[in-house]
Amino acid sequence: MQRIAVLLFPGFQMMSLAAISAFEFTNLELGEQAYDIAYLSETGGPIQGSFGVTMETTPFDDPAFDTLLVSGAVGIKLPTPGEGEFIRNALAASRRVASICTGAFLLADAGVLDGRRATTHWLLARELQSRYPRVRIEEDRIFIIDGSVWSSAGMTAGVDLALAMVEKDHGANIARAVARKLVVYHRRAGGQSQFSALLELEPKSDRIQKALAHARGNLKNKLSVEELAEAAALSPRQFSRTFRAETGQSPAKAVENLRLEAARLMMEQGRHPIDVVAAETGFADRERMRRAFLRAFGQPPQAIRRNAQREYQA
Repeated sequence: MQRIAVLLFPGFQMMSLAAISAFEFTNLELGEQAYDIAYLSETGGPIQGSFGVTMETTPFDDPAFDTLLVSGAVGIKLPTPGEGEFIRNALAASRRVASICTGAFLLADAGVLDGRRATTHWLLARELQSRYPRVRIEEDRIFIIDGSVWSSAGMTAGVDLALAMVEKDHGANIARAVARKLVVYHRRAGGQSQFSALLELEPKSDRIQKALAHARGNLKNKLSVEELAEAAALSPRQFSRTFRAETGQSPAKAVENLRLEAARLMMEQGRHPIDVVAAETGFADRERMRRAFLRAFGQPPQAIRRNAQREYQA
């Protein structure tokens, strides 16, 4: 049985606890208590979270847990001297130390992120980098593993981080089964972007939303303005004008972003040849896809795949 400690503090963000469900459902899937969860705080006793819910905690002393998860806050929360010391001791005594969302500020302030790669919520990533220049912040990541230190982006990315831990501990089949029961994707790779192409577009009308849904489901097509306009039940001229007014992008640029998002995910999570990825996502050939990757990510597709595989094997 692996003991997981969750470090809480007054005002901790309640969504931080969502990650615990991955360990709970692993126990159910295995039919045994593979994980035991302990909720800790500096003082012990009841600790009130951000939404008024109170968690009962025990005071921390021995840091020798298998994994320490440091919860996040709605804003920036820095550790007290006692919390900082406990986190530093846990780095030496535990197999893994991890932060969820802005919990990265507690790890950074305690010094455990010095010289390491880390991530946090994109809204505060640059603030984290500014305060702690010795940390190598990568703001556009779902989660990052650097040795024994793990860090996740927003609160829901903590679930992806926990599923990755389950996969490390019990294999891909168990993690996949747990993800299905949680009704989440299995599993978003750590290198996946925190941003969604569809969320960035934020179309306002049902017609433009239908056109984008058609595009996302038919990336192998050429997806001309005429095809998208037909899906939106608009004339090509009216569609182009309405699309740009609602999204701030041209249809061609939006389609390329959807193709890039799908291709990057395929490169990170699969072993398909690059030619297959290019064909499946509508880039037609690998050279066109390579140029698009360089413009968008500053790296070719092969580098994206190598980085994802290296992180998974860490």
